[in-house]
Amino acid sequence: MLRLNPIKFAIYGIKLGKRACIYNHVYLHVHPKSNVTIGDSFTMTSGDNFNPLCRNIKGCIYLEREDTIIKIGNHVGMSSTCLWAKREIVIDDYVNIGGDCIIMDSDAHNLDWRVRDSGEMFDTKTTMDVHTAVCKPIHICSHVLIGARTIVLKGVTIGRGSVIAAGSVVTKSIPENVIAGGNPCRIIKEINTSCNPR
Repeated sequence: MLRLNPIKFAIYGIKLGKRACIYNHVYLHVHPKSNVTIGDSFTMTSGDNFNPLCRNIKGCIYLEREDTIIKIGNHVGMSSTCLWAKREIVIDDYVNIGGDCIIMDSDAHNLDWRVRDSGEMFDTKTTMDVHTAVCKPIHICSHVLIGARTIVLKGVTIGRGSVIAAGSVVTKSIPENVIAGGNPCRIIKEINTSCNPR
């Protein structure tokens, strides 16, 4: 499957950089007019205990709309991550995303129960409930480490060099060079940047 995944990604219109290693089955849903670019030295493991933290959970890249963008930089690694974008998710260089994380730039559903219950359709495939969910772009800056089973929600920027503790729910932006964690995610302490190599 390692050799076939770059072909599968290309069929879905995903622009994949050099030296990609994509292990096992990844669930892809890519709107034909959306835009996905992935840089060099990308690694993604998916299910079948390639990473024991993920058990057998499949990774997912899901672009819902024609103007949706996912942009992933160079030297990014992720394990059974779910990237679900309605608007935009940008991940810069040298980012590591731990097992079974969810990164989604929308509420997924409208927060008004009357819209959710109405059954009204936006088009032949999409309900108004899903179509009117609030969306805001996500930006994960370079050299970020995100711990296993973290959820990153809409409108969040995680600053350069920061570390997000496992199991966090990130609802607001996090500045650079801090350790943050919890639900909701809060700053725990600053990172001493005097020994950072870059």
